Amino acid sequence: MFRELKDDLLSVFYPDLCLGCGVVLFKQEKHICLVCKINLPKTNFDFNDNNYLEKIFWGRISIEFASAFLYFSKHGLTQKLIHSLKYKNEPELGFYLGELFAHNILEKIKENPPDILTTVPLHPLKLKKRGYNQSDEIAKGLSKILNIEFNPNIIIRNKHTDTQTLKKRYNRWENTEFAFDLNPEFSIENKHVCIIDDVITTGATIEACGQEILKSKNSKVSFLSICVAYS
Repeated sequence: MFRELKDDLLSVFYPDLCLGCGVVLFKQEKHICLVCKINLPKTNFDFNDNNYLEKIFWGRISIEFASAFLYFSKHGLTQKLIHSLKYKNEPELGFYLGELFAHNILEKIKENPPDILTTVPLHPLKLKKRGYNQSDEIAKGLSKILNIEFNPNIIIRNKHTDTQTLKKRYNRWENTEFAFDLNPEFSIENKHVCIIDDVITTGATIEACGQEILKSKNSKVSFLSICVAYS
């Protein structure tokens, strides 16, 4: 009772605000208000044949499936959430979005479940500065609901790449070339590995990671992302 009273008093002076629109959250709401949750711009890809995200990788890499939870647009709700996740020390938001995404694909993913989830790694310098890998937090939420093992150490980043935001398609691919390696401590032979990222635009970064996965014997790869942005 004392803890609940303390939390209620703190909420009066330091209320939790919606990361989407800034309104005060009700006690049962997490990170975003009900209105923003309803208005999330869902892609509804759900591994549909020929969905936009899978088309990005046609002729580039062989994948089992690719799906994204939300559409990303400048100044939109998704951008606000991703910005909070990456730059405003909101790792719990990543876990929450991962859970929402997982519930959205739970039944469909049973048709071709991955053996393991992993993530696009941050360079150690960026990881130290941010304090966490936002994709790891997303993957933890997915792992909990999907009941699939998560290992963040399958892929190693061996090159610090410049930000991809303002780069064209070829420059993004060139920027990620030779940036990743498989971790020799883990074997993924005969494994279906699903790589998690926060945002996919051209797909250059996650493709580079996927190509490393496919170097292992009889391996398969899939991609999941919280959001997709048109390049």
